[in-house]
Amino acid sequence: MRRRRIADIEYAQMLLSRYTIAQLRHDGSLDRSAYVVLARLASDGPLSIGELSDLLRLDASTLQRQTTAAMRMGLVDRIPDPDGGPARKFTLTNEGRIRLDATRERSLHALDKILGDWTDDDIDRFAGLLHRFNAAIETYSPGSRKD
Repeated sequence: MRRRRIADIEYAQMLLSRYTIAQLRHDGSLDRSAYVVLARLASDGPLSIGELSDLLRLDASTLQRQTTAAMRMGLVDRIPDPDGGPARKFTLTNEGRIRLDATRERSLHALDKILGDWTDDDIDRFAGLLHRFNAAIETYSPGSRKD
């Protein structure tokens, strides 16, 4: 029974991911990869490729392509490390902040409509479980738990 429920979660996660990707491509919004990078820069401040790689669990070459594209679009700048370290870091530009905020607002509006008939308690429970799920994903490392 547990395996079946986990399979149900995997399927629901795939559908959620599919929705999110489609939502973020609508009406000139940021694409998913730009949204993820910009959101992380907004929440954590200037970050190097190595720091982004660790936080997002993506290889440096992938992030190099994504940040180069974001720089070409005027969404991020490279700056010297504010703490004096040797690595250059990425930070949001004003345009990057504006585009991130607009994309996030469209997503929040859509989610508000989708959850329109949910009670506040249902939303609170769902948000709490999603937060717990994502925290577990961020700490998960293949091979560190029994399979």
